[in-house]
Amino acid sequence: MSGTATEDQPGPGQGPRRPAAHPSTPTAGPPVRPAPSGTPPSPPPSPLGRFLARAAALTAALTAAGSLLGLVRDQAIAHLFGADGDTDAFLVAWTVPELAATLLIEDAMALVLVPAFSLALSRRTASGRDPAAPDPVRELAAATFPRLFAWLAAVAALLLATAPVLVRALAPGLADPGLAVTCTRLTAVAVVTFGIAGYLSAALRAHDSFVPPAAIYVAYNLGICATMLALHSLLGVRAAAVGVAVGGALMVLVQLPSFLRRLNMRRPHLLRTAPDAAPPPSPGPAARIGLLSLGGIAPVLLFALGRQAQVLVERHFGSSLSAGAISHLNYAQKVAQMPMVLSLMICTVTFPAVARAVADGDADRARLRVERDLALAAVVVLLGAAYVVGYAPQIIELLFQRGEFDASDTAATASVMRVYSLGLLGHSLVGALVRPFFSAARPTWYPAAVMAAGLLITVVASAAATPYWGIHGIAAANAAGITTTACLLLRGLGTRVIAIRARRVAGDLGRLTLPAVAAAAAGWTLAPAIPHTALTAAVGALAVPAVFVATAFAVRAPEVPQLIVTLTRKLRHAR
Repeated sequence: MSGTATEDQPGPGQGPRRPAAHPSTPTAGPPVRPAPSGTPPSPPPSPLGRFLARAAALTAALTAAGSLLGLVRDQAIAHLFGADGDTDAFLVAWTVPELAATLLIEDAMALVLVPAFSLALSRRTASGRDPAAPDPVRELAAATFPRLFAWLAAVAALLLATAPVLVRALAPGLADPGLAVTCTRLTAVAVVTFGIAGYLSAALRAHDSFVPPAAIYVAYNLGICATMLALHSLLGVRAAAVGVAVGGALMVLVQLPSFLRRLNMRRPHLLRTAPDAAPPPSPGPAARIGLLSLGGIAPVLLFALGRQAQVLVERHFGSSLSAGAISHLNYAQKVAQMPMVLSLMICTVTFPAVARAVADGDADRARLRVERDLALAAVVVLLGAAYVVGYAPQIIELLFQRGEFDASDTAATASVMRVYSLGLLGHSLVGALVRPFFSAARPTWYPAAVMAAGLLITVVASAAATPYWGIHGIAAANAAGITTTACLLLRGLGTRVIAIRARRVAGDLGRLTLPAVAAAAAGWTLAPAIPHTALTAAVGALAVPAVFVATAFAVRAPEVPQLIVTLTRKLRHAR
């Protein structure tokens, strides 16, 4: 599965600059060691911290709105086109934009460009008092954007020319490769627009402007839905491919005005530095481009590629099955991801606190924050997974069973979604654990290496299981691979960045699976007792959490009551 929510958005607007606290800014090198016993305690939270908490909540709300519209988009695809060979062809073509979004928006672009723009902004602040001085932000944009655009245009042109070869490589058993080739060419322009959108997002985040980047998936999904509704009767499933191109353009347009305002801004931001602070050494454009070196980009890029390659593996092996298999996998994956998205929003909001603790060398504070975040994310994702397992047929029927999506599609999608749920904890932990690794001052290859190990397990297991269990074997292989990666990241974090108590965390996570199993079994048993689909799903939304919490108390899992209290306090603090 690909990553979902934007990972480094602490809040909207244009708040005061916090270079050491930004999650995308290098903050640490070797593992943090315990501070001396005489070290004074950390100061209490400031008004700025409370403002950032509220700002992060707004960012999370916009990200959630984008995910919800993504679900509406998938409902529209299912309603208009069903789950057959045509939708399989479109989903194969959609693989390229999904990969581009991961690399150019969600992961690599932000981690590389935010530090470069931050350096340029510090120079702008120092030179703003001299009207004759060149603008470092404009210099950086002039030095990097044309090159980026040229590379993106070249990649898009290559996709247009090699679309038949790409489709054969991604899905050799596809029933209608010609339709997939057409859709691939229609979506090729998204590589350009996604790259520009990622560039603008990184620049705006460096300016402490987070609302436009958080809103891009709202615009993207609205563009796809509107285009499909307008053109589906004329173009069929090709309308969805055109919608991807339109949505990509909207991602740029929603950020462009804010970017241009900040590009032309000459007045120094008074809160960035003290008036008499000495400016940092003045690097030229070439030096700033050096921040984008291959050594800094490659670890992040390869990790993101390995994570997104899970989707490539699924579609490669799914293409050898009956028509509709890729569609069933896609719908099941998108719904099953929702608990993971919610759990990672928690880590997104709290991660700046981890970055500050690492930067301050406060080992205990960093360790406690990471351990608490992992436990809270586990509670959220396991509770969601229990509901998905228990009420999978009802969920899919409510969301998708209309139009071309019939009862047989519901049964197939629900059954594979239950298998996908086995890997939800692994996906959530990977998304949470990788953040501290990439906050280090020196790039580390460890996440990319363990992601490659997990991907290898996915490939081998898919090859072995698909001939016997079909789409269920593919989903089980995905769960096995990503869970392996999560275990290796958990083990490696303590020796490389933050000295968390890995064995204790693993034991706590294992204990939390017992309430999840009990709640899933209760839901699976209760779901058929009420014939009305919407009513039984609503009852399950109450019954599954009740069983989860009761079982957690019964097995003496203190994480649940402690985390409920912690979450309540955070919500009150945010208000």
